[in-house]
Amino acid sequence: MIGDEDSLFIDIGCSQQKKYNQNTYGDFFISKRYPEERRLIAVLSDGLGSGIKANILANMTATMILKFVAAERNLMKAAEIVMNSLPVCQVRKISYATFSVADCSENGLVKIVEEGNPEFLHIRNGKVIPAEAKIIVSKKFPNRFMRTYTIQMDAEDRLLFCSDGVTQSGLGGPLYKLGWRREGLIEFVEKRLAAVPDISCRQLAQEVVVEAQTKEPERKAKDDISCMVLHWRQPRSLLVFTGPPYYADRDAEYANLFINYQGKKAICGGTTANLVSRELNRPITTEMFAKGALPANSYMEGVDLITEGVLTLSKAVEYLEDAPAEMPDDAAGKLVNLFLDSDCITFMVGAKVNQAHFDPDLPLELELRKNVVKRMEKILTQKYLKQVSLHFI
Repeated sequence: MIGDEDSLFIDIGCSQQKKYNQNTYGDFFISKRYPEERRLIAVLSDGLGSGIKANILANMTATMILKFVAAERNLMKAAEIVMNSLPVCQVRKISYATFSVADCSENGLVKIVEEGNPEFLHIRNGKVIPAEAKIIVSKKFPNRFMRTYTIQMDAEDRLLFCSDGVTQSGLGGPLYKLGWRREGLIEFVEKRLAAVPDISCRQLAQEVVVEAQTKEPERKAKDDISCMVLHWRQPRSLLVFTGPPYYADRDAEYANLFINYQGKKAICGGTTANLVSRELNRPITTEMFAKGALPANSYMEGVDLITEGVLTLSKAVEYLEDAPAEMPDDAAGKLVNLFLDSDCITFMVGAKVNQAHFDPDLPLELELRKNVVKRMEKILTQKYLKQVSLHFI
């Protein structure tokens, strides 16, 4: 049934900043959902040094951990294998990579292992609370150990993980000789949550990274800066209606289903918007001027966003694939922001063919509505870990 979501959702977001003058990140973030197990695994690894070499080391470590944990179903055992497998740098005599891994269940049970990274923050009711760790020392490398935790999360609890580029930002500078440190991070996070209690994981992670960079002289990061945030909460739902139904005598049924949906609502397509307007007797108003090359947005009572159809959806797919640092303020950018701020996304896709899409003068890369939506579903589920369902009507 459309919009029938009762369980807690695990939101996740990560933000990163490269070391100054480097072309790639020396930290690596990877996560994967296992819907059939109601499980999510997330890993943040920090490779030794910076640049390509560090990226390869961090990528290798994070990917290995994710595969081991998923296969073993025993986080502690998998992490210990990785800890004992990582080679030691002959010059600096330390591990080639550090890591934090969280094996999360939607029922709130979380198992965490950290080796070398700063200790995570467990946030409840806007405040950081202590977590009790068990220390496991490597049998192969006596100077190497990992902290392990088993935590039961409550609704609205958050976890925040970061690389040492966050806590050590500003280190040695005139204002933060000892770095921003864990205490500075906690103070910042608690203030932001007090100001914006429903802030998304994506936004909080971005703000932590930006704030850490401001601690560096001239904002030139001396190390890679990464932050990963998880949040257990009620799912934020979005329904997208695009294209008229195949059977016109069901227009009223779907218009009412759409407007009564419990969550945010978007319409993509002028024909679809006119259908809803006609069946619900709600007028449509349109912006005088469009932003960018896409047609202007329209407005209707009870609907969060109304855009043009296939052109806007196709451009939104591009934005989702490219992930621009700053989202364009056009119709597709607004649609993408709705996607990113939602957890459970449902598409009602009309099966009636719009003859305009067969105009030979339109660009060759323009895809039919169904194909665009299927492509979008794949990106949203695989890259952004959203729960997406398609309903062809």
